[in-house]
Amino acid sequence: MKLLQIPTANLEERIKEEIEENPALEYADEGDGTQDEYEADKQTEETEFGEDGEVELSNDSAEKIDLDDFLKREDDDGGYDYSDDYYGGGDSDRQSTPVRVETNFHDHLLDQLGMLELEEQRHKIAEQIIGSIDDDGYLRREPTSIVDDLAFGQGIYTSVDEVNELIEHIQQFDPPGICVWTLQECLLLQLKRLPQAQPVKNAIDVIDKYFNEFIKKHYDKIQRHLGINDEKFKEVINIIVKLNPKPGAAFAVLNKAESYIIPDFFVFNNNGKAELTLNSKNAPELKMSQGYRDMMRAYDRGEKKDKRQKEAVMFIKQKLDAAKWFIDAIKQRQHTLLHTMQAILDFQKEFFLTGDETALRPMILKDIAQMTGLDVSTVSRVANSKFVQTEYGTYKLKYFFSEALQTDSGEEVSTREVKTILNEIIGGENKRKPFSDERLTEMLQEKGYNIARRTVAKYREQLNVPVARLRKEL
Repeated sequence: MKLLQIPTANLEERIKEEIEENPALEYADEGDGTQDEYEADKQTEETEFGEDGEVELSNDSAEKIDLDDFLKREDDDGGYDYSDDYYGGGDSDRQSTPVRVETNFHDHLLDQLGMLELEEQRHKIAEQIIGSIDDDGYLRREPTSIVDDLAFGQGIYTSVDEVNELIEHIQQFDPPGICVWTLQECLLLQLKRLPQAQPVKNAIDVIDKYFNEFIKKHYDKIQRHLGINDEKFKEVINIIVKLNPKPGAAFAVLNKAESYIIPDFFVFNNNGKAELTLNSKNAPELKMSQGYRDMMRAYDRGEKKDKRQKEAVMFIKQKLDAAKWFIDAIKQRQHTLLHTMQAILDFQKEFFLTGDETALRPMILKDIAQMTGLDVSTVSRVANSKFVQTEYGTYKLKYFFSEALQTDSGEEVSTREVKTILNEIIGGENKRKPFSDERLTEMLQEKGYNIARRTVAKYREQLNVPVARLRKEL
């Protein structure tokens, strides 16, 4: 179940971790007969290990590895051997995989701190301040709390004045607008970095003196106070809206692997038939180490069978059992993913063939659970963090699940369809006079959707669309 909920982007890393921890598990080379070999191993498992868990090995003339050699390596290294012969590391491509080195937001600030040439104590205080900045670029500790943190945590005694002085230094770092407590301070810092032409000075006045009116979009009131015409006021507002409310986050996005979506499934329209395939990264070929199996068979060849050798064999058996379990779990994961996605594809067939979002049918987890015979919790794990790539875009599986809403004619439609139409209405409105929730409700009811105003407000919030007053533009 844990493997099932891992997205494709993280599955490869999880497999690598398992291979690093278990030298009896290896990547399979193409065309090496791994599948037949694996099935043969399953058939002979009881013969080799015995039904009671005891080691029972038959004589085999094909053994290549001496168990004493294995134990000798343990003496030499202080641990088990992880060389290519036993670890399955013969693939030079895997050994030389490059690792991307990144500089995160805080490292970026620390690099700039090094240019200030501060004495050691002040440098440590500045490091503490930078450590108190969140990923968006805002300070989350008051100066008094930073003073206490330094005293109790590092035995460094400073004052609020010294902390504030260093905060002012850090506020001059890039990106502009960092190391502040509020959005107002963040925007002001960015404006003060711009060439001080009159429109910028007016923008500073707006944020400094009329910030509450600005965030509530009471533009008429602000314009009267500034005493400027519509064209100049629009230029001022355009300067402000181009500022970055989260300067640190903009830097961090560059380093986030999550910003790249790797689809788990691909759906293609093949002459009116939707065809489903699983991302090959979800179906890696794995096998159990031949070297470890040979060591198991070699055990009964030796004349000396002391306690130390038996302990080594039990270790090998454990690793082989774990490798078999992991290979089975990966195969079961592949089967469950395909089985569940096929059910979703069958249920939403019209959408996958046309790309028309209004063609989505009401569908809940229970519907797919009944079609597949799986538990609802299993379907939920598949739908979570999984993506499907279609000819019309890449979608999260959760996108296809929605409740039902009844029309005036009694027909059940997906709430996804209602949200799509609501979004289209808002997208086509006059931004100088945006529609209120009451008007949006009336328009949807005119289209035959039996919906209440509070439901429209809920859907609007789920679409991350603000209220009419905040959608108003000049």
